Amino acid sequence: MRPALLAPRYWPTWLGLGILRLLQPLPLGVQIVLGAALGRLLALLPLGYVRVARRNLELCFPELSDRERRALLRRHFASLGIALLETANVWWSSNDCIRRMTEYQGFEHLAAALKRGHGVIVVGAHFTTMEMGARILGTVEPLNVLYRRPKNAVLGEFLERNYTRFARRVIEPDDIRTLVRALRSNEVVWYAPDQSYRKKGAAMVTLFGIPAPTNTFTTRLARMTDAVVLPYFFERLPGARGYRAVISAPLENYPSGDAVADAERFNRLLEAHIRRVPEQYLWIHRRFKGLTAEDPNYYGRDARPLPQKS
Repeated sequence: MRPALLAPRYWPTWLGLGILRLLQPLPLGVQIVLGAALGRLLALLPLGYVRVARRNLELCFPELSDRERRALLRRHFASLGIALLETANVWWSSNDCIRRMTEYQGFEHLAAALKRGHGVIVVGAHFTTMEMGARILGTVEPLNVLYRRPKNAVLGEFLERNYTRFARRVIEPDDIRTLVRALRSNEVVWYAPDQSYRKKGAAMVTLFGIPAPTNTFTTRLARMTDAVVLPYFFERLPGARGYRAVISAPLENYPSGDAVADAERFNRLLEAHIRRVPEQYLWIHRRFKGLTAEDPNYYGRDARPLPQKS
């Protein structure tokens, strides 16, 4: 360990990791109760994350009443708190322990895709269960994880060391060469392209009927490598019953000749899963921040109302 990682500014990080390590042996039901309580407490604070989540729920669920959206917001922050505590299982539980917690569905699609020999792109999304979803996938097949190292040096080193327990390698999102090489070596790549994206290749693609800046790179990557694209969604089951991880059949006619149409197809699948477990999607992200100044400002003080649907 580098001495610099013991600097006082990192002591809160070390303390947080130590607390999580102490919580890992607790039964899942106890972790869920404690995490939900923590999340509900955070929802009461005047945090920017709370305001962003509230706005996203207004945009995506206009059919709900104010009372119903407030209840959904509370459940979402409870899910966030649970996600924080369940990372203790992600980092320190054995593969056997993770398997006992999980219902695996559709993983025969992954085995069949690997037999083709051209690599597999497993496409997921940013749910509060995302870290557990990657961990579950890693109990079946070593995978390549797209991951941007955090600025906190202690957390960055800790995450990389723990990712390598179940991942073949960690790849920076901009390292296209390594990504392509992995697929051409018939390996599995897991990533989630559903967050706001405003770099080269971005397009405005609707999500819940609202144009959102979207990464269309999946189409390009599949075309370059002839890899199979498999949708992968996961959820935390009620009653401390563990998790369900579902890999769907390969997307037909994918990639098509239209990257935006391909992204639209994935967003429809994503919407369907969000509606299954709406509290588990990551609503604290500014998903609908536009590409240009002409796009509606949904999050600022001058936020404009939604355009009326014709």
